[in-house]
Amino acid sequence: MSNFDAMLSNNNKHIAIIGSGFAGLSAACVLAKEGFKVTVLEKNDQPGGRARVWKKDGFTFDMGPSWYWMPDVFENFFALFGKTPQDFYDLKRLDPGYRVYFGQDDEMDVPANLEALEALFESIEPGSSNNLKEFLKQAEYKYKVGMGEYVFRPSHNLGEFIDWNLIRKSFSMQLLTGMSKHVRKYFKNPRLIKLLEFPVLFLGARPQDTPAMYSMMNYADLVLGTWYPIGGMNEIVKAMVSIAEEHQVDIKLNTEVLKIEVEDEKVKYIITNNGIIDADFVITGADYEHSDQKLIDEPNRNYDRKYWDSRTMSPSSLLFYIGLDKKLGDIKHHNLFFDEDFDQHAEDIYTKPKWPQKPLFYVCCPSKTDSTVAPDGYENLFFLVPLAPGLEDSEELRKKYFKLITDRFEAITGESIQHNIIVKRSYAMDDFKADYNSFKGNAYGLANTLGQTAFFKPAMRAKHIKNLLFTGQLTVPGPGVPPALISGQIAAAEVIKYLK
Repeated sequence: MSNFDAMLSNNNKHIAIIGSGFAGLSAACVLAKEGFKVTVLEKNDQPGGRARVWKKDGFTFDMGPSWYWMPDVFENFFALFGKTPQDFYDLKRLDPGYRVYFGQDDEMDVPANLEALEALFESIEPGSSNNLKEFLKQAEYKYKVGMGEYVFRPSHNLGEFIDWNLIRKSFSMQLLTGMSKHVRKYFKNPRLIKLLEFPVLFLGARPQDTPAMYSMMNYADLVLGTWYPIGGMNEIVKAMVSIAEEHQVDIKLNTEVLKIEVEDEKVKYIITNNGIIDADFVITGADYEHSDQKLIDEPNRNYDRKYWDSRTMSPSSLLFYIGLDKKLGDIKHHNLFFDEDFDQHAEDIYTKPKWPQKPLFYVCCPSKTDSTVAPDGYENLFFLVPLAPGLEDSEELRKKYFKLITDRFEAITGESIQHNIIVKRSYAMDDFKADYNSFKGNAYGLANTLGQTAFFKPAMRAKHIKNLLFTGQLTVPGPGVPPALISGQIAAAEVIKYLK
């Protein structure tokens, strides 16, 4: 059968995708390109999932992701359609990539240039520049093996990984060594250690519980670099929607899925607030726990309540979107405030979950790079405090922590902001639950622990429903925007395999 004939036959098959986050849109684009009829069902009033935008009084706020790492993943996705990211948005590499504040008059700018980075390490810890080269050489190997041979596997079972070449490489991936131990093998200075451990703390688990395989994120950070699409992260969503619509994907907004009706081990139809949807195959990119426990009746679920309650989740977040009626001085696009105890905050998230007394936090100021996200002469700020999922959420707590972090921001940077706020919105656990049906209000999915890696993650394939797959940050390959893009591609490939 020719490719054209195959596409004609695919036109008779209808794929319904629940959720228009990065995974859902990725799957939709790939399947539509193959000639399938694709419908995306989105609960909210705009596509993008967590990567929505909020606009007010001339300010444009990215509501979710703000870091553009692993540019090769985006390039590879757009190449599937004969495109490049630059066909849709202007991509700028940030230099410095970000700033780390350790206290007043104690800060570190992380340069984009590798020679400058080595000089920075050497100035902080004599002799460490050579260690950095070796550390990043290993991280590069893990990144290339991980991205080339691990992440595109659907991880249905252990058999996919019984490949002697892959097993041999797995020993070099350091799956059984903790990230914390691995970093300390090379570096002693606490500031350098914090710099190298922050990606896993903010996005996954305690460094001591995260496999050293994830030092690949340091390669993504320090070598591949931190980028920014002018207009904001939602420009990626717009680009994907453009491709989807070019291939006749039907994106239905304000359409909440209420139930997935199953009969004889197959999805019979989907019930939404706007009526019933029939489909030959269903991919759910909605929160996995919600899909599994709320949309599907008990006999057909993948997991029981005990399973979900035993999962180690990545952090939730307390977010503030702030518009200022003035410009700020020397803060950067990305700013990490590590002026308090790093290990204590990690314990407050993962070991003894509670609202932290002295939290670390992150501040993004995209208007330093992008004049389109704030009125002329004004500044756009995004504050984020990582929190344990499932905590109490209240307006009183939000106010308390806003005062706490803005006081520290002002003291450390010397910038007064509290009397210049003209736009303000908070967002936390209850909002993640309401908008995304997020399990325990988590922001990033599952923690990247060894017991939740590859085939130990919640399965992509439905065990009792032949024409249903799960995609997104709670299944393979994991949390983050690039993994979500890949997750959607894996799901699409599995659907094509099944229907052909």
